[in-house]
Amino acid sequence: MTYLSDNFMLGSPTGRTLYHECAAELPIVDFHCHIEPAWVAGDKTFNDLAELWVCHDPYKWRAMRINGISEQRITGDATAWQKFEAWATTVPQTVGNPLFHWSGQELKRFFDVDQMLSLQSAESIWLRCNERLRDPAFSTRGLLERLKVETLCTSDDVLDTLAPHSQMRRQSGIQMLPSLRADRLIAVSDPGFRAFCIKLGNMTGIVVKDLESYEAAVRVRLDRFDALGCRLADVGLDQPVFAAPGKGMSSRHFAKALDGGTLDTSEKAELQTALLLFLGEEYHRRDWAMQLHIGAQRTTSHRLQHRVGAAGGYACIGKSSDVGPLVAFLNHLEMRDALPRTVLYTLNPSDMDMYASVTGSFAQDGIVGKVQFGPAWWLNDNRDGIERQLKALSNMGLLSRHIGMTTDSRSLLSYSRHEYYRRILCSLIGSWVDMGELPRDMDLIFRLIRNLCYSNAKNWLAPKGRKAGHIQSTP
Repeated sequence: MTYLSDNFMLGSPTGRTLYHECAAELPIVDFHCHIEPAWVAGDKTFNDLAELWVCHDPYKWRAMRINGISEQRITGDATAWQKFEAWATTVPQTVGNPLFHWSGQELKRFFDVDQMLSLQSAESIWLRCNERLRDPAFSTRGLLERLKVETLCTSDDVLDTLAPHSQMRRQSGIQMLPSLRADRLIAVSDPGFRAFCIKLGNMTGIVVKDLESYEAAVRVRLDRFDALGCRLADVGLDQPVFAAPGKGMSSRHFAKALDGGTLDTSEKAELQTALLLFLGEEYHRRDWAMQLHIGAQRTTSHRLQHRVGAAGGYACIGKSSDVGPLVAFLNHLEMRDALPRTVLYTLNPSDMDMYASVTGSFAQDGIVGKVQFGPAWWLNDNRDGIERQLKALSNMGLLSRHIGMTTDSRSLLSYSRHEYYRRILCSLIGSWVDMGELPRDMDLIFRLIRNLCYSNAKNWLAPKGRKAGHIQSTP
C-alpha cells in the first residue's frame, strides 16, 4: 500500500467504507483548542511556511530539542528559513512518532506535497509552499473552511479582552466561541497572584479586597464570557485536589494569599478546593461544561520555563493520580445540585480505565453522558493512545455517547488530526465488524461514526434553550 494513500491507516475493509462514505466529509466541531483568536477574527495570512507550521507548535519544538537542535533555531531569533530547516532536519528522525504521520498529512492535504520533508527536500518544499501561501485561500479562515471547521472553542484567560470573539459574532461562517481557562483563578500560591487580582479589579470595576469581592469580580468576567457564547471552562490540575475547608477558613486563606503570604500545603488545598467548588457552581448555573485536565508534570526544566514560558513543550506525563479527591469534588457539587456537565482528561495512560469508569458514577435524568472521558490528550494523541482511550471507554462506559476528538493545539494545520482520529476510529470499529464482533448493520455503524465524529460534540455545545448535553443519536 502506498504511504499516505487514500486508505492510510485503514487496515479494515469495513473501516475504509466507514471513513470514505461517512467520516471523511463530516464537519469539525472543536471544543478545545489553543488557536490564537485574533488570527481567526483578522483572517491572518502567513508570510512563510515556518510561521504557519513550525513557529507556534510545541510538539515540533519538543522533537527538535530531542534531535539536538539549538533553542535559538527553535524558539529563538533564528530566521524563518533556519527554523524551517531545523524542522526539516528533524522530520526523518520522527519515524514512529505521530509527528511523522502528521507532517506528511499536513503537507499533502494542504499543499499537495507527496514528498517527505528532509534536509534534501527542504528548499523545494519551502519554495513551493510559500508560493501557495500567497493565495487568499490559505488565510486562516480559508484553511479552516477547507477542513469544514464549523465551530472552534479557543482557550482564553479570564483577563483576555475577547474582542476577537465579539468581532466574529458579527460575521457569518465559522463559529468561534471563547472557553475559559481558569488556571490563574486558582493559582493562589503564584507570586503574581496579588497583581492578577489588581488587574481583575481594574477590568471589572470591583476592588478585590477579600474572597467575597474576588468572587464578585470573577462573576462579572464569567458573565462576559457567557454573553459571547461560552459553553465550556477548563482547568489544568496536575493532581486532583479536594480538602473541604472549615467554616471561615477560605476567607482567611484568601486574605493571606492576597497579602503575599505563603500558604502551607493544607491551606493551599483548602483554598483551591473552595475556589473550584465556587467555579463549578457558577458553570452549572450558566449551563457550561467543566473540563478537567489531569496528570501533567508541568514543572520540569526551569531553564526552558524561563526562556519560552509555560507552554513551551517541555512538560511530561505525571504520576498516576488518586481518584478519591476527584470523585469527592464531583460528589460535593452533585450534593449541592450544582454539578455541571464534566469532561475528564488524563495525561497518564495508566489512569485511562479509572477515569473512563467515572463516567458511570455521576448521572442526571435526561442528560446523556453527563460525565465524559475526554479524548486522548497531548502525549496520548498518537495511534496507541487514541485506540487505548476508545477501548477504555468502550469497556467502562458508552462509547456511542462520547463527544469525540479535539485539536488541543496551537498549530493551525493541526486540524488534520481530526482526520487522523477518524481514520483510527473507523479502522477500529470496522475491524470489530469484520471479525464478527459487531453486526454488519451499516445503519447502526454509520450512526455511531457520525455521532463520534460530529453530532455528539455539536449537541454538547448547543446554546441555552436547546438542551445542551441532551445528546441525541443522529437519524
